[in-house]
Amino acid sequence: MRLFVALALPDAIALRLSMLQSGVPGARWQSREQMHLTLRFIGEADGRVMLDIDDMLAGIHAPRFTLELKGTGEFGHEKPHALWADVAPNEALLHLQRKIERVMQQVGVAPDKHKYKPHVTLAYLRGTPPGAVMDWLTDHARFASQPFAVDGFILYSSQLTSDGSKYRAERAYRLS
Repeated sequence: MRLFVALALPDAIALRLSMLQSGVPGARWQSREQMHLTLRFIGEADGRVMLDIDDMLAGIHAPRFTLELKGTGEFGHEKPHALWADVAPNEALLHLQRKIERVMQQVGVAPDKHKYKPHVTLAYLRGTPPGAVMDWLTDHARFASQPFAVDGFILYSSQLTSDGSKYRAERAYRLS
């Protein structure tokens, strides 16, 4: 099973994000069901490891907090491959993510090779001209969501299909 830990987005926030999803040739826009804010990608895990991860995630204690999306960005620079909505700086989010990272390492999941960059992926790109990406970024640079409450996080499984990834919530965890 491919696993990851993420925050679900309220419907109102997902609706605002969906309004950004146009005007880029070669973009494969994420559906509502695919929109989330990843806290930690885990990758392939068998049933035993998933149970260990579940037990450890259930033991995380962190406070609820408020989050805001602010701005947009891309990954890939000269060869852009993804568009995303940025997250306003938030120490509570980073605190939660560090706790999840420690839990993953305690369970034996290899440390993440990349520095954590909180974002919500809006589209994956294939053959998109960099100029079109720059135009889209310019058009949406001032994007900002309303603040929204975060009162928990979710362990998801992911199945790759010809229509993109299909996600299923395996377990939800409450923040205090």
